[in-house]
Amino acid sequence: MKIYGIGGFSEVGKNMTAVELKDDVFLFDCGLFLPPIVELEESENVYTEKRLRAIGAVPSDDMLDGLGLRNKVRAIIPSHAHLDHIGAIPFLAHRYNCPIIGTPFTIEVLKTLLHDEKMHHLDNKLKTIQPNSFCYIQGKNKKYKLDFINITHSTLQTSMLALHTDEGVVLYANDFKFDNNPILGQKPNYEKLREIAKEGVKVLIVDSLYSGDERKTASEKVARTLLEDVLLTTDNKNVGLFVTTFSSHIARLKSITDFGKQLNRKVVFVGRSLNRYVGAASGIDLCPFRKEIELVAYRKQVEKKLRHINSQRAEHLVVCTGHQGEPGSILDRLIKNKLPFQFRERDHVIFSSSVIPTKINIENREKLDSKLKKRGVRLFTNLHVSGHAGREDLRDFINLINPEHIMPAHGSHDKTAPMVELAEELGYKDKKNVHLIHDKQKLEFK
Repeated sequence: MKIYGIGGFSEVGKNMTAVELKDDVFLFDCGLFLPPIVELEESENVYTEKRLRAIGAVPSDDMLDGLGLRNKVRAIIPSHAHLDHIGAIPFLAHRYNCPIIGTPFTIEVLKTLLHDEKMHHLDNKLKTIQPNSFCYIQGKNKKYKLDFINITHSTLQTSMLALHTDEGVVLYANDFKFDNNPILGQKPNYEKLREIAKEGVKVLIVDSLYSGDERKTASEKVARTLLEDVLLTTDNKNVGLFVTTFSSHIARLKSITDFGKQLNRKVVFVGRSLNRYVGAASGIDLCPFRKEIELVAYRKQVEKKLRHINSQRAEHLVVCTGHQGEPGSILDRLIKNKLPFQFRERDHVIFSSSVIPTKINIENREKLDSKLKKRGVRLFTNLHVSGHAGREDLRDFINLINPEHIMPAHGSHDKTAPMVELAEELGYKDKKNVHLIHDKQKLEFK
């Protein structure tokens, strides 16, 4: 068994891991590195494989060519629907003669990416597997069982992926949290995790982004309570009311919609990213609030609706893109007077999100916040709980799984190195059975 860290081991994003088993290779995730794309959007907004490779926005999967592995790839298996896990598939999957296998929501979101006018068609077969189910993947000389183990995260139908091999299970756990009270979807499948632990986990590739945060990550119901407290107990009569959050966070969008209805406001979702994810959830009947909202995504539609809201601001709650201050988002265009709505003193802007800790995101949000404050807008920030496990969650997880080897993933080493320290607390030894690697590095298990 050989495992290649193609992306996501030196940065937060462009996640991709290859597992080689003699004549067969399996690719887990195929995501974008978003910071250079944010910069690209400011200038040209052109997406091609060549351009994205040049700016380091896609995984360096061309390393597989030099190793003679590209034609051995049997499947591309995304763990969930976030762009840092599926966003590179439209640009790279054509290189592989294999299916793309994911949960219904993940595949539905991928279809919307593929149908975007900037994306091209793929010949790869798209195969859906329900959460807490499994499939078999045909290798050169044998079939491999792959479990999709339901886990909670900040988007729907996230899975831990368990590849059963002759040498033990490879468990790909990237991203997750343990939420026993999810707003939407099923609880974590602890029973299945115990089952594969008994079978024997050879390698655990694990989301270690917050391994240095000494916490247990809170349930999504906590974020719902934070939203309820601000939306229902703060004086927001006769003012504009805007909420921004991650477009893929369908459970969070449900909470916002619920409280908007309690305020007797018409709930309007604005932005193409929201249209993408809400449309995908609706397409597989996982958007219970769809009939309670109005969704506007395209330029003329957006301008007409915002012009109306500008004169009737007390009647609406607007959910929009822009929580990272990203150029081209609805909030960014509003504050630059590129859309027909003008913020006034006492209008509310609620950020039900955290700032993704990259330099460009931090700078963009600081600029956005500053401009909003100059207009006299009231800001409510960080009404949010993370979708990632904290250190104490990871401690419990390792004790549950008891893997033979651990590979920290999903971040630069300043983020993932604390996972090595945690593993050592639990009896593992650095470079012997806990392995901190960089992108383009290989581990061979003998």
